[in-house]
Amino acid sequence: MKEKTMYKSQNREELLSFLSSSPNTHFTVAELVSHFQEEGRPIGTTTVYRQLERLCEEGMVNKYIIDQNTPACFSYVGKDTERGEACSCFHCKCNVCGKLIHLHCHELDFMMEHLITHHGFHWDEKKTVFYGLCADCAQTQRKGASE
Repeated sequence: MKEKTMYKSQNREELLSFLSSSPNTHFTVAELVSHFQEEGRPIGTTTVYRQLERLCEEGMVNKYIIDQNTPACFSYVGKDTERGEACSCFHCKCNVCGKLIHLHCHELDFMMEHLITHHGFHWDEKKTVFYGLCADCAQTQRKGASE
């Protein structure tokens, strides 16, 4: 039993170490499983899910759910983050290719302040998604229109 507990703890520490080395970077469970497999330290998908959910409950990791068609992504926010504190991260999703862009942009703080002050509306930073075209798809559409 001790070995099983130690194994789970080791997976947690490896996962936490990797996530904390890449703050403000978003990872899906599949990307994390693939990373550890490539490193020769495979961690099962179920274990990654379980550990990420625990880290979310502890406030060390934020979970972002964009929509029903996009897997949830996770981002390390650190030990000192108060539980429930939102990370200023927005998302842009391409309507054509589905690319997801994680956007850390303080310019959007002005828009958020405007919505609060003038409209009494508080948006959820963890669930705010802007839909449109990524640079590659926009360029492809421009090329198609000029032909």
